[in-house]
Amino acid sequence: MSSAMSLLVTIGTLLSLLVFFVLLQMNRKADRPGELKDHKFDGIEEFDNPLPGWWYWMYVLSIIFGLGYLAYYPGLGNFEGFGGWTQINQLEDSQKIAQEKYGPIFTQYREMSMDELVETPAAMKMGRRMFVNNCAVCHGATGEGSLGFPNLTDEEWMWGSTDEDIVNSITHGRNAGMAAWGEILGDDGVSDVTEYVMQLVGREADSESATKGKAHFDIYCMACHGMDAKGQKMFGAPDLTNEIWLYGNSKRRIADVIRNGRSGEMPSFDNKLGSDKIHIMAAYVKSLGKDSS
Repeated sequence: MSSAMSLLVTIGTLLSLLVFFVLLQMNRKADRPGELKDHKFDGIEEFDNPLPGWWYWMYVLSIIFGLGYLAYYPGLGNFEGFGGWTQINQLEDSQKIAQEKYGPIFTQYREMSMDELVETPAAMKMGRRMFVNNCAVCHGATGEGSLGFPNLTDEEWMWGSTDEDIVNSITHGRNAGMAAWGEILGDDGVSDVTEYVMQLVGREADSESATKGKAHFDIYCMACHGMDAKGQKMFGAPDLTNEIWLYGNSKRRIADVIRNGRSGEMPSFDNKLGSDKIHIMAAYVKSLGKDSS
């Protein structure tokens, strides 16, 4: 925060403690000990007695504790505190302790192949826990995905399904993008390409419109989806001949994707998990696929 805001926070905090102490002192002694006060509420009368000693000193000790806490920990604006504590230091210390405790457990699986890990129940249990904590929010607890999020249990893996492909996806993340062709193709062009895509999967389509759509496809789409429309792993371009599509396969959704394009991002987990954990989780992801069932 700025120096001015830091000063305001510091003065406000210390002034609050001072006001609390002054109020405490003002109520320490009574003007007429043992006598009733002049006011009455709902038939309840109050004696003019001082605060009990234990109550008074409890408040004093609380204020002293607060001052000590603010001196040791960062609580007064930009003042870092004499203890040198930061949330980052605490996190790093916790990570170090966790690494010392759990590191050997992950290390024992480092040299095992992913196929071996798939057959190791303990490793798969660990992999599932990591998957649920890090991946389920997008891919679902069972890995079946949803609209816009890949299903990891079918045979369609746009970025490849080899052991190396899976590890790379988790380690480095993925950035996928399809350009919006609406302005270039126009409504008629979008409709024609939609008919062609439907024709590719054997669905009923207007043949004349599909022929026009193929001409557009060869110009604008073939570079990513390939001459046979079966997609290309290097671009993360999906196979358009199997209807296992990330954003749905209805005619309306196909047209919407062509017109408006799509963009998708999977974050990198390299810094968060590290290679040993990624190796185990990649094996778990592999076990979700149909090929390993």
